[in-house]
Amino acid sequence: MKTMRSLALLLLALALLLGGCAWNPTPKPPALTDPADTVESGVPGTDTGTEPETEPETDPPLITEDPYTEVDREAFYANYTPAVSAEDAYYRTLHGLLSGSIEEQDQSPTLSTVRPMENGLYLRNSDTLYSEDGDTYYVMNAMGEVVNRIYREGAYVTLEEVAAYLFAFGDVPPNYLEKKSGNPRESVWGEYLRVNHSYFSGDTSRYPYEPKLPDIRGCGGALYYYEVDIGTTGTDCDPSYPIKPYNDGHSITRGAARIVYTRYDANQNEIIDPNEKFVFYTYNHYNDFCEYLNYEGGWGETFGNITGGGAISSKQDYNPTPYVKTVLRSFTQMRGEAAASVTVTVCPLVLFAFTRERSSALAA
Repeated sequence: MKTMRSLALLLLALALLLGGCAWNPTPKPPALTDPADTVESGVPGTDTGTEPETEPETDPPLITEDPYTEVDREAFYANYTPAVSAEDAYYRTLHGLLSGSIEEQDQSPTLSTVRPMENGLYLRNSDTLYSEDGDTYYVMNAMGEVVNRIYREGAYVTLEEVAAYLFAFGDVPPNYLEKKSGNPRESVWGEYLRVNHSYFSGDTSRYPYEPKLPDIRGCGGALYYYEVDIGTTGTDCDPSYPIKPYNDGHSITRGAARIVYTRYDANQNEIIDPNEKFVFYTYNHYNDFCEYLNYEGGWGETFGNITGGGAISSKQDYNPTPYVKTVLRSFTQMRGEAAASVTVTVCPLVLFAFTRERSSALAA
């Protein structure tokens, strides 16, 4: 009889739940859902976000001595795994070994399936989360979750990780040369050597097909931009740049892909203000750009000459569309707000029914 009574109460509870007395979550704000949605939360461009208070809880394994002294380079890359700590990255760099991904880089960025927007503008993550010693930068995804680590002493080659490195540390990884040429056969980095870390003027009077970047010095602004090469498998945008690997281990074919970023402020100090931290990618030699939004797969809207219908690198037939603004927001703060918005409504009748059944059972 007790079993039948329990079953009856369970059916009653189910009927009540289906009848409208149910768990009632408040819909989460659409900031972290579909790009087509928008969020109403303040004035665009004025919120610099909040600094995350803690770093990820899981600590990397401690490395106290050089594990790569006798390493075979070919075997290392045949069984490759990324670096697991800043110490690991440091020892790898001593031997000319990468710390980040070794996947081949296509000319197009890999986009996150979620790119949050507000009032039709993409959000740029304002959070900068470092380890206590400042040697590890934690990369988030669009949901405000840490999904990757970038190490100050680590070597990187992919678009995603080099962009994160530049954003985090305001300088190039150690496998980069400042000059615009290099011989892989004479470098400890071999096929992972990268070149070019130089001042980028962005002077649109000399290059009218280039779009004007935010507050760039070459157009009368205050910020000093620098450029670096990104090694892709080739770009198909301009016959001047052949479709071939950037570095085949014997020579470098620079191609048309670059990252351009703000390195110094008006006083030639390191950029700290998130309002002045900009990282852009151009796959077609400064004709078009898209902005790195400081999260994995976060790239903004493409703007520039080809987007506007101009001819590639033409000083006669050009029509660069302007920079598309983004909105600074703290992704960790938005994540907390989204979690706090979920509420649970308890159905009194169901609670009473189950409490009564439990009391009867104990009395028996």
